[in-house]
Amino acid sequence: MKTTSRSVGSVLLVLLSLAFLSPIYLMLVNSFKDRAELYRNALALPSSFSFQYYGKAAEKMNFMTAFGNSLFITVISVLIVVVLASMTAWMFVRTDDRLSRFLFLLLVSTMLIPFQTLMMPLMQVMDWIRTNLHIPMLNTRGGLIYMNVGFHASMAVFLFHGFIKSVPVALEEAATLDGCSKFGLFWRIVFPLLKTITVTVAILDVIAMWNDYLLPSLTLSDKALRTIPLSTFYFFGEFTIQWNLAMAGLVLTIIPVVVFYLFAQKYIIKGIAAGAVK
Repeated sequence: MKTTSRSVGSVLLVLLSLAFLSPIYLMLVNSFKDRAELYRNALALPSSFSFQYYGKAAEKMNFMTAFGNSLFITVISVLIVVVLASMTAWMFVRTDDRLSRFLFLLLVSTMLIPFQTLMMPLMQVMDWIRTNLHIPMLNTRGGLIYMNVGFHASMAVFLFHGFIKSVPVALEEAATLDGCSKFGLFWRIVFPLLKTITVTVAILDVIAMWNDYLLPSLTLSDKALRTIPLSTFYFFGEFTIQWNLAMAGLVLTIIPVVVFYLFAQKYIIKGIAAGAVK
C-alpha cells in the first residue's frame, strides 16, 4: 500500500509540475519561431533555434534602458524595505506593550487590503502631493520607490518580527552593559543574526517588484522611465500582437530574477519557516 501511495503521489507530482511548467515551455519554444510557424503549431519545437527574435525584441523594448530602470527601482526599494522593516520589527518585539502590539497588528492587517481597491485613491493622493506640495510623486523613479516601500513594508515587518523573537535578549543586554549604543546594538549585534530572513525578504520583494506591472503603469508615463514589464507593452498593438517577439521579450524579462533566485533559493524555506512560525 505504501509503495502504491508513493507511486500515485509521484505521478501526481509529475503531472502538477508539467502543468506549472507548461507556460514556460510555450514561452521558450515560441520565442524562436516566426509568426507563421507559431500560428501553425504553438506546441511544436521550432524548426531552428535562432536568437534573431531576441535581438529584435531587445531593440524594440529598449531593453538596456528598461533593465537599468528596473534594476535601480528594485534594488533601492528592497534596501529601504529591509532597513526600515528590520528596525521596526525589532522595536515592536523589544517594546512589548499594548501600543506596540496594536501598531504591529494594524500594520500586518494592511496585507489583507487588495491593491486594486487602493490604486485610484492612491493616484489622487499622489497627484495632490505633486500639485500642492510640489513633490514629484508621479512619473518619477523616486515616487515609485516610495510607493513600493509602503506596499511591501507590512510583509517584511511580519517576517522580521517572527524571526527576531528567536534572537536571545541576553546578547543585547550584554552589549548594552559593555556600553554599546542603541544604534550599534542593532547593527552590530542584532542585524547580523538576521541574515536568513533578510535574504528571504529580499528574494520575495525582488520577485514582486521586478515583475510588477500595475503600479508602474499607473505611476510612470515617460517612455524613458519604463521598467521591463512595462516595455513589453510595445509588442501588443491595438490590432496586431507580435507573439514571437513578445515571448522573446518575456524570456529576457524573467532571466535576471531567475538567476537571482537560483543563487539565493536555499534561504527561502528556512527563512519563511523561521520568520512566520517561531
